[in-house]
Amino acid sequence: MSPRSIYSTLLAIVFLGIGTACAQTRAITVNPGGGADFRSIQEAINSLPDSSAVTRVIRIAKGTYREKLFISKHNIHFIGDDRESTIITQDIARDEWRCAHPDDWGVATMNINGNDITLQNLTVANDYGFNFPAPREVACASDTAKGKRIITKDGHQMALRTMRATRLRALNCRFRAWAGDTVSPWNLENGMFYFKDCLMEGGVDFYCPRGWAWAENCRFYTNTGPAAIWHDGSGNPSFRTVLKNCSFDGYEGFKLGRYHRDARFYLVDCRFSSRMADSNIYLVKTPNVLQWGRRVYYSNCHREGGDYAWFRDNLDTDGEGTKAADITPGWLFGNAWKPQPNSKR
Repeated sequence: MSPRSIYSTLLAIVFLGIGTACAQTRAITVNPGGGADFRSIQEAINSLPDSSAVTRVIRIAKGTYREKLFISKHNIHFIGDDRESTIITQDIARDEWRCAHPDDWGVATMNINGNDITLQNLTVANDYGFNFPAPREVACASDTAKGKRIITKDGHQMALRTMRATRLRALNCRFRAWAGDTVSPWNLENGMFYFKDCLMEGGVDFYCPRGWAWAENCRFYTNTGPAAIWHDGSGNPSFRTVLKNCSFDGYEGFKLGRYHRDARFYLVDCRFSSRMADSNIYLVKTPNVLQWGRRVYYSNCHREGGDYAWFRDNLDTDGEGTKAADITPGWLFGNAWKPQPNSKR
């Protein structure tokens, strides 16, 4: 075969590959009013193969989707038309769910077991505490003593819960619940989580990642409970939660954070409202044995109405010589993941 023929054949293969990739990445559309590929988000998810070498895109039209989502497939990008008007919502009390189920799979509005998932321009809400303010008594098989349980608006209400998922991104999203554990990305083996330009709202520990987590330009609002943020960094000394250029507000006297397992917090360029209590991120009394002691670090954080001494700059005490400029997604995730939009893994 002549060089020209070889070149022509290779060129045809390249264009064929591009065409195949383009065909694979055509966005699937969802609109509850019709005129799209599917009327429900779960139907769109179910239509996909479990895995793909290219990212599958699901575009979600404005509307309120009263769905509980189960995402066990990989490499999917969910894009809403508008964060404030593309809403996925359920009313789920975790205490009630666990009466009849052995684990948390299904406890949240969005349940994720897949890897390489991106959420963009969406509201994901668990509105149980808003819609059921009064206590309720329910039958509870798991309560062998009483056979029933009182469910209150202040129990755990997860909007997002991951199980074994890793490499989860949320861009310009809102996560809403009245009470605890609103955003629960949990994976203590290799969990990597990235949140940017998001709003998060809830009660105790309503942002509670396990593993490596990054939150940038996010706003946090505490409705109730003894602390807003939490981290589990047990099992690997390099696990960290980073909050950069984030703001915190809430009810009068809300507390910033707490932990009861090994944790590692880095707060950089954060802003606190005047309503925040004069209370540092604290260790809850626990029988857990902490391997690495207290690891809570601040840089250039400020509070409306005056700073408290406990969040003065102390990066120089982290034992690694870390500077504020060092704290980037690359520093956190290393070569394992480049989650910034338009970056390549």
